[in-house]
Formats: sequence, C-alpha cells, structure tokens
Amino acid sequence: MEHLSPLSLARMIDISCVKANHTLAEINQMIASAKKYQFVCAFALPSYTSYLYEQLKVDPQILVGGAIGFPSGGDTTRTKVFQANELIEIGCGELDMVINLTHLKSHNYKAVLDDISAVVKTAGNIPVKSILEVTLLTEEELVTACKIAVDAGVTFVKTGTGWCSSPTTVEHIRQMKQAVGNQVKIKAAGGIRDLSTLRAMADAGCSRFGIGVASAVSILSQL
Repeated sequence: MEHLSPLSLARMIDISCVKANHTLAEINQMIASAKKYQFVCAFALPSYTSYLYEQLKVDPQILVGGAIGFPSGGDTTRTKVFQANELIEIGCGELDMVINLTHLKSHNYKAVLDDISAVVKTAGNIPVKSILEVTLLTEEELVTACKIAVDAGVTFVKTGTGWCSSPTTVEHIRQMKQAVGNQVKIKAAGGIRDLSTLRAMADAGCSRFGIGVASAVSILSQL
C-alpha cells in the first residue's frame, strides 16, 4: 500500500450509516461524502436503502449495499432471503449478511451453512459478504465460521457489523486469512480509525474496509 492514492483507497472503503440512532441528516452527509470521495459502496439500514439508491444511482461507480439480518443475525433464513430479494429489487449491488451466531456457537453448523447458502443462491451474481462478528467468537469459532462461509459460496468474509463495542484487530484478519487463504476476500469493519491500522490490516490480507463516514474521510486525509 506504499503508493496508494486517495482515490484508490476510497475504492477499497465501504461507508455506512447502519446504527439504530443514525439520522437522515447523517445519511445525507454520507451520500455527499460518497459522491465527493468516490467510496466504492454505501450502506444504510433497509428502511433507508431505497432512498440511498435514489440519491446515488446517478453515479454508477458507487454501489449501494444491502444490510441483511442486522445486527444479530438471528432472523429466520426465510426472512433473510426475503430481505435479499427486496434489497436486490431496490438496486443493491452487494449484500452484507450477518450469520446466525446462535447456531454457530451451538455447533449447529449445517444450519449456519444452509442459512448463508440460501442468501448466496438468492443473490446470484451479486456479491455476498458474510458477517461473522469476530469479537464475539473464540478463535476456533472464527475459523469454523470462515470455512462454512467459503463452503456456502460467499465473496467476502467480514469481521463485524460495527455494532459491537470491541474493535476488529489485525490479529483477527490474520486468523481469517489463514482460514480462507485466497478462496474468498476479507472485509474488516468495526473500530478502524486511522491509516496505520488500515495499512496493517491490508498487509495481513484484507482488501475491503467498512468504515464510518467521519473516520473514512479522516483516513483519506491522513494518506
């Protein structure tokens, strides 16, 4: 990443307003930042995704992402498939889906696999990122979740929703990279606040970053 330009870095960053307390004003600020800096993708919670798409569809370089199962992942598979279909109909170019953590921690691995696979099948050619919420997992659970996600056909494994208080670490990225190799890509989200952390995660194998608007703009200014 030594010769990275601000634009090429922006094309590695998803910006988001996916917290329950994000306001329309903050979503509009995100939209303005997406247009100004050309971030690769922008996310809002589903009730605002159609609004987000209408505001960004004039710029085909900026994808609109769909959030599925936020923040717990505990929705039924049928609900997640419905969400995926609705978000695709709106115009989403990527889907970020929270896996069923209760099934994972209960060693019901087939249920985890079937849950992810159903959304991947529904998405077709649209990339799906499986959100593992790594700060809630043991290392063994993290590795298992990565392998299940690969078997389910995802495009990315993603560290978290950004809702947890504990941040994603470089060590999480290393563990995920060791588990998935080059079979799928890795997206980091949650607690990425500065350029040095982002660089370290990229060196560990991460190629996409989910970052809040203010932190994303700050990181570009650091570069």
